[in-house]
Parts: sequence; structure tokens; C-alpha cells
Amino acid sequence: MSLKVPTFAEMLANCRHSAVHLEMRDVYGVAEEDADFAAWKAGHRHDPNDRESWWYPFLTTVSGAVARGVEFRRARVVSEPVTDYIRFEHSCTFQNITAGESVRWLPRRLASDLLLPGNDLWLFDGKAVRFGLFSGDGVFLGNEITEEPDVVKRCADSFEAVWERAIPHQEFEV
Repeated sequence: MSLKVPTFAEMLANCRHSAVHLEMRDVYGVAEEDADFAAWKAGHRHDPNDRESWWYPFLTTVSGAVARGVEFRRARVVSEPVTDYIRFEHSCTFQNITAGESVRWLPRRLASDLLLPGNDLWLFDGKAVRFGLFSGDGVFLGNEITEEPDVVKRCADSFEAVWERAIPHQEFEV
């Protein structure tokens, strides 16, 4: 019998101290972003001062957790030159920061000696890992959860190694 994978919101509701996200893909084909990505490619840029035009439910979930004391860190490992999708992500990262996340970027060439997991992940309170599974072209396929202590530790160590080397968002240019 397979266990139901809790939603991100459910996992975050139980999170008390930290939520870290490791992203390692150069392209994501997430349907919810298709229209925004297409608009960005056509020249549209969000105005940071017009929060109503870009604030969305995920950011409310994050800011609520931050308000109750959860520290959010997001690290992105990216190839250079960056893809259009990474340029898009970079231009929208002010949204994550406004919600309360700290974001850093690590050029892939600086990660060659690091041992990284095979999939993107969220790590909640250093106790549970939620792996994001994607197809080769970036389409989201699903999630897997583990609380196996050795896997959690390896993922935490990988994230921290990336975080130490990564460049703060404000200093990273695409």
C-alpha cells in the first residue's frame, strides 16, 4: 500500500523551524507558469511595487510560515550561460524574497566537486525530504517523501554545501 504524499501546504503547516529548497534544473515545464513565462518572453516584467499583480497563493503560504518563525532558504544550481527559463526565474525572484525567502544561485561549474541528489527537493525541519520528480523536458511528474535519517542527512549536507558557495540573489547576474 502506498502512502498518500502530503501536499506542500500540509508539510509546511507542520514545519516549525526551517524549509530549504534545492533546485537543480535549467528548465521547468510547470503548467501554472506557462502564461507568465510566455508574457515574460514577450517583454512583460512584473512591477515590484504592484504586488496585487504578481502575488499568488504560494507566496501567501510562505509568508505565513515565515511569520510564525520558519526560515526559508532556496538555492538554485544553474548552467551558464543560463537558459531563458532561468532568466525568467531570476527576474521573478523578488517575489520569493518579498514573501520572506533567502535565495542564492550557484553556477553549475562551481558545483563539480559537490555530491548532489538526483532530484530537486524541499527539506522540512531537517526531518523530511520531499523530492520533486520531473521529466527530461521539465514537466512535473510528482513527489516522493522520505524521512529516512541517512537520506535526510545527505540531502541536508548537500544543501548546506551549495548554500555556502552560492551567490546571494542581489549579487548574481544573469
